[in-house]
Amino acid sequence: MTRKSFRLETVVSLGAMVALWVVAALVVNDASTLPSPWQVVRIVWVEAAKGTLWVHLVPTVLRVVAAFSLAMGIGSVLGYALGRVAWLDRWADPWVVVLLNLPALVVIVLCYLWIGLTEVAAITAVSINKMATVTVTVREGARTLDPRLSDMAQIYRMPRSAQFSHVVLPQLAPYLSAAARNGVAIIWKLVLVVEFLGRSNGIGFQIHLYFQLWEIGHVLAYSITFVALMLAVEYLALQPWERSARRWRGQSG
Repeated sequence: MTRKSFRLETVVSLGAMVALWVVAALVVNDASTLPSPWQVVRIVWVEAAKGTLWVHLVPTVLRVVAAFSLAMGIGSVLGYALGRVAWLDRWADPWVVVLLNLPALVVIVLCYLWIGLTEVAAITAVSINKMATVTVTVREGARTLDPRLSDMAQIYRMPRSAQFSHVVLPQLAPYLSAAARNGVAIIWKLVLVVEFLGRSNGIGFQIHLYFQLWEIGHVLAYSITFVALMLAVEYLALQPWERSARRWRGQSG
């Protein structure tokens, strides 16, 4: 599939989603239940012009970046260690399984109860929820490292730093990109939940506010604003990175 056709299919697919929304709004014919896309866009414009949208969008983005960085950093290091050290993997595997299956809501509530209704608690809760998934993904990548490439690097007496940069990282790149792509999709949803439950600003806080006021148009406006931002990250950053990570194996993705 060429990049041009990919972009065309993406645009047409997103256009079909909007068209379905338009049809549903016309069928319902009640803006208080399901406003049309242009009515929601008008709300977004008004909120952005007032500055309210940016006051809440920026903290949410910062929380996503912080939680994503922590989850990817700690999870990648832990996953690589578990994939390369068998006895460590055996001891740590029950911990990883528990974290994988622990409900996100439980982690969020416990962090708020133990740490308090703070930024640290919010970011910690989101990071813990995603870290286990990153660990498992990178662990699988570490287990599949080609020993022949490592042997070749040792024969040529490559420094450890060069071995990691030129032998290990290229093989782990598809797993890291997959973990990152999946991580962004999950983390931004969890950030909205922690804001919904215990923060005084952010997109999740605004959704909670307008949920209480039963303002569906504003709920959709704030939701779609952040969805649009995450779509931009997905198509402009994460998917190109994933294609690049797989290219050396002859996989176009």
